[in-house]
Amino acid sequence: MGDTVRFGIIGTGMMGQEHLRMIKLLPGAELTAFADPDSGSRFWARSVSDDSVQEYSDTAELLKKAPVDALVIASPNHTHEEVLEPVFESGIPVLCEKPLCTTVEASKRVVERAEKHPGLFWVGMEYRYMPPLQRMLQELRAGTIGSLRMLALREHRFPFLPKVGNWNRFNRNTGGTLVEKCCHFFDLMRLITEDEAVRVYASGAQDVNHLDEEYDGETPDILDNAYVIVDFASGKRALLDLCMFAEASRNHEEIAAVGDAGKLECFVPNSTVLIGRRNPHSVEEVEVPVEEAVMKAGGHHGATYFELEAFVEALHSGAPPDVSAHDGLMAVAIGAAAERSALERRPVEMSEVL
Repeated sequence: MGDTVRFGIIGTGMMGQEHLRMIKLLPGAELTAFADPDSGSRFWARSVSDDSVQEYSDTAELLKKAPVDALVIASPNHTHEEVLEPVFESGIPVLCEKPLCTTVEASKRVVERAEKHPGLFWVGMEYRYMPPLQRMLQELRAGTIGSLRMLALREHRFPFLPKVGNWNRFNRNTGGTLVEKCCHFFDLMRLITEDEAVRVYASGAQDVNHLDEEYDGETPDILDNAYVIVDFASGKRALLDLCMFAEASRNHEEIAAVGDAGKLECFVPNSTVLIGRRNPHSVEEVEVPVEEAVMKAGGHHGATYFELEAFVEALHSGAPPDVSAHDGLMAVAIGAAAERSALERRPVEMSEVL
């Protein structure tokens, strides 16, 4: 691999477009090819790509003909396992967008293949790379709040946006909201607690969003709000508070970690971290700047840029992935347990879904 990593993107819908914009900003990276069966998505990608970038409607053709050193998989959730099959055969390093797959069973199959894959395999959990969250993690690992006991994550945001063929309106394509959207937060729970989930309690519903929509005679069936409590093996507990009809929120994401010596809070998009200490009592507010060009290029507070930067560094250094296929599986599994808990109105042991 040369100094510049040549990227191919498979899937140029909304998330693929964000990766494309970030690759254009990233030193030591260039886009050389993209593939998508949808002509509209390819048209958009072509309109913002250099003339030298190769365009394909078929993944296999890209893998056969395009000069690429690494791939980003950003196709719809339910296509990941199928798309990854020829990618594994190629041996090309890959960053696969979340969720790894829509079911635990499919995710397990991908993990098995990824463990034999000769190239780097990385799951795209970009929330890990939000700069204020990174600062919060630094304080947590430094022992600022002592021993972590409770973790709360809140996302109050706008509804799911339209996507190609409206695939994201149905559980069968997404795995359910608590898999599709919230695998990010379950991944953060594991990252922050450094622990494994043992039990999940969830209450959720579809109360507001998409109820007036119809596709081929079907009404969307995805949850638009939920509370999810996760018990971890060490006794730590985490809470997710999700609302997807809350456009009036000041911050889309808020994270609070409480230990026996203090409390840390992280806010996005305000990009601030509050550092609270119990003894002696103090509260410090820290602003965490993010480069304006990076912020404008994506919808995840610059996180996709920093994720790709870390991915490129690992390609050059030979370091293991920050987010392994196993990490992707575990995030899907917690989401699947939460979906089952909300549906069946009971606690679900992780042993039931793994």
